[in-house]
Amino acid sequence: MSAEAVGMHMPAVVTLDDVAAMNAADPNGHRYETSPEGVLSVMPPPDSDHAMIASRLFAWLIMAGWPAEQVLQAVGIRVPGPDRDGGRIPDLTVWRKPPPRGVWSPTTDVALVVEIVSPGSEAMDSVTKAREYASAGIPQYWVVDRDSGQTVTLHHLGGQGAYEERARMPLAWLLQTAPADHLD
Repeated sequence: MSAEAVGMHMPAVVTLDDVAAMNAADPNGHRYETSPEGVLSVMPPPDSDHAMIASRLFAWLIMAGWPAEQVLQAVGIRVPGPDRDGGRIPDLTVWRKPPPRGVWSPTTDVALVVEIVSPGSEAMDSVTKAREYASAGIPQYWVVDRDSGQTVTLHHLGGQGAYEERARMPLAWLLQTAPADHLD
């Protein structure tokens, strides 16, 4: 199907319900997200390298004692905006308590969001999502680059409501530490 054909059937304003329906209906596993400004993003399904990074981080957090109900992969979060809410699906989230059931959980109890950079998503992960997650008040945001060291940049929400870089290290180094050393 062409982009024109898809565009003809798109609603003028894409709601979070529309985005949830797109995610549920896609047979190829694409992720559909929307910004609070209403910009629709379509990401390809994660590849095996992406999945391995997510699994390593997930296992590290679980082995350190985080309950499985509080460490979630690819769960939708509602990102509040001034006029409307956006919906993002981070690669990994850590919650202070299990989120309520539903497609788009509020960010009030999110302690950490992790995004694993995919080819073409560098600007989205390092600029757009960082701004949105900071505006939502999420205290920690980590970005994992797909370079040779799988560099993890740990951001902490600062007093000005923006993220400040706290550390940068290869994923292998991070996994040799305790999560409590990095999560407040």
